[in-house]
Amino acid sequence: MPPSVVTYVLDRLADLGIGHVFGVPGDYSFPLNDAVEVHPRLQWVPSANELNAAYAADGYARRRGAAIVCTTYGVGELSALNGVMGSMAERLPVFHLVGTPSVRIVRQGLICHHTLGDTRYDRFEAISAAAGCVSARLTPENVVVELERVIDKALEDSRPAYLTVPMDLALMPITGTPIQGTPIGSIDQHASVAVELDAVLDLVMERLAEATRPLVMPTVTLKRFGLVETFATFLEVSGLAYATTPMDKALLSEGHPAFLGMYNGARSTPAALQGVVEGADVLLDVGGLVMEDLNTGLWSGHLDSRRVISLHADWVQAGDQVFTSVSLSEVLAGLIKRFKASDAKPSQWGEQRPVQPEPLMPLAGEGDQPTASANVYPRLQRFLRPTDLLMSDTGTSLLKLNAMRLPDGVAIETQTLWGSIGWATPAALGCALADAERRVVLVTGDGAHQLTVQEIGVMGFTGVKPVVIVLNNGLYGVEALLSETGHAYNDLPPWRYAQLPEAFGCQGWWCGQASTVAELEQALAAINAHDGAAYLEVSIPAEESQPLPEAMIETLHQTATP
Repeated sequence: MPPSVVTYVLDRLADLGIGHVFGVPGDYSFPLNDAVEVHPRLQWVPSANELNAAYAADGYARRRGAAIVCTTYGVGELSALNGVMGSMAERLPVFHLVGTPSVRIVRQGLICHHTLGDTRYDRFEAISAAAGCVSARLTPENVVVELERVIDKALEDSRPAYLTVPMDLALMPITGTPIQGTPIGSIDQHASVAVELDAVLDLVMERLAEATRPLVMPTVTLKRFGLVETFATFLEVSGLAYATTPMDKALLSEGHPAFLGMYNGARSTPAALQGVVEGADVLLDVGGLVMEDLNTGLWSGHLDSRRVISLHADWVQAGDQVFTSVSLSEVLAGLIKRFKASDAKPSQWGEQRPVQPEPLMPLAGEGDQPTASANVYPRLQRFLRPTDLLMSDTGTSLLKLNAMRLPDGVAIETQTLWGSIGWATPAALGCALADAERRVVLVTGDGAHQLTVQEIGVMGFTGVKPVVIVLNNGLYGVEALLSETGHAYNDLPPWRYAQLPEAFGCQGWWCGQASTVAELEQALAAINAHDGAAYLEVSIPAEESQPLPEAMIETLHQTATP
C-alpha cells in the first residue's frame, strides 16, 4: 500500500535530517498534525503561537540545515509569515506546511472559517509564497515530482518553501514511486560549468599572486551550504588572514590563528581593522557580503569594488567581470587543489600580522556596585564555555556582543539582517533542539523577551537546558537609542522575570536575579555548577539607553531634506 500524501511528505523531509516539527494545530491541518504525532522520526513541538513556531524553526534550520513549521490555513499561516520571511532574508530552508480546506468545500463554493467569506480559497497563497523561493500545491498525483522540485530549489537557494495540502487529499495514497532522500550534509550544490569555473580559479589565483595586502571576508553563506570546514581548509592551505562582519561573526572560532577581528566600518573592533580591510589590495569575499546598515557601521565602511572578488553561492563578480554557473563549493575545492599543488602563498602585509583581535574585556566593578553593561559583559565573556552557542536578539545587547571577542570555540547566532525583535527566545528553543551538543546561552533584552516569552514554557516542556539571561532596563532600549528624545512608548510593563519559568511549568531550572556585581558573580558561578536550565534576570540602568547623536540617527533614517 503506497503511503499517504502527508506521510510521504514527512518521510521525505525527515530524510534531510529534520527531527522536529514546530507548529500550532488547526482543523485544516489535522491530517498533518496526526501524521507527525505517529511518525517514527519526527517529534511535534507545541509552539505557543505560529510566529514563535516560525522563529523556532528558523533557529533549528541554522543548526540542523533545514526545518519544518506546520500551520493551518489563513489565520495560522499568516501569523507565521514574519518568522518565515526572516528565514527568507537570512537564507534558511524552512519548509512551511499548510493544511487547506478540502477540495469538496472548494468545488461546492462553501463559505468556511478562516476565510474572508468570499469563496476565494487561494487568496493567501501569493502572500505566503512570497516568503519563500518555491511553492507547490500537493496532490496524490503530483507529490513525488513536485516535492523533489521544491526540496531541490529550497536547498539550492537555502531559502524557505511553501507547501499546501488540501485536507481531503492529504490522506489519499500517492501515485508514483517514493524517493528515498539523503541527509542535507551529503547533498551537493549543482555542478559548475567547467569553462566558467576554470576562468574563476585562474582569476583568483592570479590576483592573489600579485597582491601584497590580500584579505579574506567569509560570510554566513558558508554555514548555510555546509562549507565551513572546507573554508577552514582553504585558510590552512592558502595562509590568508580573515576578518568577519557582525552578520558573519564566529563563523570559525574567534581563537583561530588567522582571525583579525570584526569589520563594521567605523565601529570595527579593533578600530585599526577598518584601515586594514579597506586597504587590502585584494579582498576575497567568500559567500557575498551583505552591505546592510547594521553590518557596515551605518554604511561607514568604504570597500573599493575594483579590489573585491565576490564568490557568491552560484556566481562570481570581480569588478566589472561576472561569471555565472559556478558553485561556491567547487570554487573553494578548486582553490584548495591549486594551493596544494603550489608552494607559493600570497604575500601578506609584509608577512606581519596587521592587527591583533580584541583581547578579553577588562573586569570592572565589584561588590555592591550596581550591575551595568560595563561590568556585565566582561563577566559574561568569562562565563562562556568553549562549546557554548551564544544567541542574542536585535537590540542594545547585540551591539555589545558583536564588539566582544568570543572565547575560543564559542559559536553565535543572531538575526542581523531581518532584525525582528523577539526572534531570539523561540530561536533559542529551535537551536537547543537541533544542536543538543552545545549549551545555548540566550542574552536578550526585556523588551524583546516580552514579545515571545511564552516559549520558555515550551523549553520546559521539551526538556532543553538553555541559559536565559534577561537584561532588564524597563524599556525598549534600542528604540530609545534611535528615537531622538525620550518617549513613553518605549517604557515596558514591569515583570518579575525570575518567577516566569516556574509560572510556565519549568521544573529543575535555576532561577535568580542580580542587581549588583557580587550577585552577578554568584549567579554565574551557580549556573555553571547547575546541571540543568537556568534563568537569570540582570538589572541594567535605563539611563544607558540615551538617544544617539542626531547626526547618527539621520544617517540611519535619512529623513532630512538634503
